[in-house]
Amino acid sequence: MTETQKDRPWLFRTYSGHSTAQASNALYRSNLTKGQTGLSVAFDLPTQTGYDSDHVLARGEVGKVGVPISHLGDMRTLFDQIPLADMNTSMTINATAPWLLALYIAVAEEQGADRKTLQGTVQNDLVKEYLSRGTYICPPKPSLKMIADVAEYCYREVPKWNPMNVCSYHLQEAGATPEQELAYALATGIAVLDELKPRVPAEDFPRVVGRISFFVNAGIRFVTEMCKMRAFVDLWDEICQDRYGVEDPKYRRFRYGVQVNSLGLTEQQPENNVYRILIEMLAVTLSKNARARAVQLPAWNEALGLPRPWDQQWSLRMQQIMAYETDLLEYDDLFDGNPAVDAKVAALKDGARAELANLDGMGGAVKAIDYMKSRLVDSNAERFNRIETKETIVVGVNAWTQAEPSPLMGEDGGIMTVDPAVEAEQIARIESWRAERDDAAVQSALATLREAATNGDNIMPASIAAARAGVTTGEWAAQMRAVHGEYRGPTGVASSPSNRTEGLDDIRNAVDAVSDKLGRRLKFIIGKPGLDGHSNGAEQIAVRARDCGMDISYEGIRLTPAEIVTRAGEEDAHVIGLSILSGSHMPLVEETMTRLHAAGLSHLPVVVGGIIPEEDANRLRALGVARVYTPKDFELNTIMTDVVALVDPTTVAAQ
Repeated sequence: MTETQKDRPWLFRTYSGHSTAQASNALYRSNLTKGQTGLSVAFDLPTQTGYDSDHVLARGEVGKVGVPISHLGDMRTLFDQIPLADMNTSMTINATAPWLLALYIAVAEEQGADRKTLQGTVQNDLVKEYLSRGTYICPPKPSLKMIADVAEYCYREVPKWNPMNVCSYHLQEAGATPEQELAYALATGIAVLDELKPRVPAEDFPRVVGRISFFVNAGIRFVTEMCKMRAFVDLWDEICQDRYGVEDPKYRRFRYGVQVNSLGLTEQQPENNVYRILIEMLAVTLSKNARARAVQLPAWNEALGLPRPWDQQWSLRMQQIMAYETDLLEYDDLFDGNPAVDAKVAALKDGARAELANLDGMGGAVKAIDYMKSRLVDSNAERFNRIETKETIVVGVNAWTQAEPSPLMGEDGGIMTVDPAVEAEQIARIESWRAERDDAAVQSALATLREAATNGDNIMPASIAAARAGVTTGEWAAQMRAVHGEYRGPTGVASSPSNRTEGLDDIRNAVDAVSDKLGRRLKFIIGKPGLDGHSNGAEQIAVRARDCGMDISYEGIRLTPAEIVTRAGEEDAHVIGLSILSGSHMPLVEETMTRLHAAGLSHLPVVVGGIIPEEDANRLRALGVARVYTPKDFELNTIMTDVVALVDPTTVAAQ
């Protein structure tokens, strides 16, 4: 293959956004000068879940895991001096995808861009939010309708935009096997296309199919992951042709972007994560026929906290070296005709087809949400067990744990922290925005929006008009909640213990003994305060505590500290577990401890789990928290033993 025949590199992206729109804009412009060729916007949790920065549930979450976007002014600032007519922008946004796309279109047109030329993607996948990430707002059926609204609108008005990015990334993070990841993602794509088909003329439907894209995970088992990508390509082509009659292979192409696995990044010896990230990137770049169209890589320190600009630059350089210094792009597919690869791909496709048939028998992805969630929790429990028993070796975690201190950590702890003052400043900005806008225009736009949602009309035109009128993110979402109601997704944690017995006998005996002393079964309440929807850890703690014989109470995500404290009192808890992975642990735990004291429950031991720097862990202990667990504490049985000891009346009396 000659030099002129080289493949074009994939889009280089860095998933980023933090603190404020102004700070994120500076980061984006800096990254673009370093060779990034597309933007990938991370939004904070209030923006993702449809709350303004001054809402009670937004406390401690503003600017933590992404950029807060409360209104058109914030979006203007975010893309200041970035010509959107020339940009390819990916926005990782789901429940509020129609709204953020409306803001984006409004800003692009203010810049003078023609909406028909805009290029980019909104993730807009609510099914995986119910299964893994937890940033949903409304029930599944109206959520599916809103996904279709965006897709139909883009088909007519923004034809170069990818209106829906089926996201299997978080499925793997939640424990999905390769077969489950394939089946659940493809079933989601089918559900969306089935919803869209009646809305589009038959002759144009193949073009609509061709705009559906995917966002995929790539884990450390890179041969299996590469085979999974080849299976995705084959299965999507098969579905598009056989189920939807799409004849043009261009519209059947499996178009995907990827962020390689963050689940496998370790807090211990974090410098080793650089090797993991590189190996995982091979899975989505080596096979030409299943190569990603866009790649974004996590930074080596994402298991510790928010990466710094230098950390993100290092990950970008990894992509550039692979694309420009190696000869990878000079060759045809390296794996065609390989018998080992062909056999693995065939096995993955068979497993995925069987699970797809199972889901189809249940009525499709939306009706099978409870089933899929429970299967993911079970698969994740099996993954945890393999690591605990060393069936799966994780270097630096359960093997070769002795290591030199990492010189990369530096005086700042190796991460960037968000100034707590950011939240107050963002609240002041939104208050100023509300004071200066035309209230009559806002109320009129909201009424029109609500009418469109009530009547079943496409909400995109009304959303764009609301964006221009100055409506806020929370106000937009409030209309959707008012019309469609809110939703609490399944936890996937069954009430009955599993059949697992290995290694649990001693702990079960200890739970029985302590329960006898207490006069009733040890009651363990597990709560996730705030907006953090990463529930995998809390689910596994609940499952293991249940299997150890404790009486657990776990209601899922998005609770206020007040609700958790009230539940602890009503259910006569013996111990409280809080799980927070969004970086908002300090304000949320502090409020919980204050409320426990006010309720006369300060005697209850509190354990906290999350991505928590040691300095913060010491502050939490000073507040009265009994135990702090971080990702390095992977042995769930050790945590269970701690919980039993914390509530043992004999131990407590001796202290």
